[in-house]
Amino acid sequence: MAGWKLSCQERLLPGDTLEAKWDFAQAAGFDGIELLGPGDLAFEARLPELRRAAANGVPMPTVCVQMLHFLGDFDRDKREDAIRQLSSQLSVMAELGGRVAMTPASYAMFSRRLPPYEPPRSPEEDREVLLDGLRRLGEHAQSEGVLLCLEPLNRYEDHMVNTLAQAMELCDAVGLPSVRVVADTYHMNIEETDPPAALQNVGPLLGHVQVSDSNRLEPGAGHVDWAATYQALVASGYEGWSAFECRLSGPPTMVLPAAVRVLRNVERSAQHG
Repeated sequence: MAGWKLSCQERLLPGDTLEAKWDFAQAAGFDGIELLGPGDLAFEARLPELRRAAANGVPMPTVCVQMLHFLGDFDRDKREDAIRQLSSQLSVMAELGGRVAMTPASYAMFSRRLPPYEPPRSPEEDREVLLDGLRRLGEHAQSEGVLLCLEPLNRYEDHMVNTLAQAMELCDAVGLPSVRVVADTYHMNIEETDPPAALQNVGPLLGHVQVSDSNRLEPGAGHVDWAATYQALVASGYEGWSAFECRLSGPPTMVLPAAVRVLRNVERSAQHG
């Protein structure tokens, strides 16, 4: 890992166009922009805008899905629609020269920590559904030359995939190099006993990282150990992007440059320490 390759989700950046957002992002110390991919093929509909931004030199390596249902939905029609939407997002990223489209198994569909506690589908059925969707999407990603990355969410947001180890097991079972894991430091702060060790254990299956602090604010506003996080990424051999996915504790013009400095200082200390 040569150092932090930092991007920021587009919704956090000031500016009315991707080009304007990129101007601010560069000044703040970012290396790229993470796009957002809503459903109803809205991401594909943005292609003219995205092509223009790419032609104007805006780096857009990843897209984070923002849909209402996902490949692990209890409803078959919703699962099929999620696969269709994600396939489209993978194709758009390939056209833009991007690298990753990502998805959780589900979001806000069911939690074993909230009533009624027992989901309507068995763990074995959950796994079968997820493997089917991941294989189909992984084959499409492979044909497009990009990656599909599975993101574990915390126990209150998803009942199927909460830890990096669970995501790794599914990716191993799929057996396609195009299917990898997203590590999100906020969810890891809740679910992982030893977050740096969990990061390091992912190794070559780590396809993307999203960063926010323990309270879902920008890096530096909570108690995540960023030095240990950086060292774990170096030890794992990770060479991809780390994208800000967080809330902000103040105006973006103030807090985003400060948060970038937190991570750049960690990087400098590690390289000179």
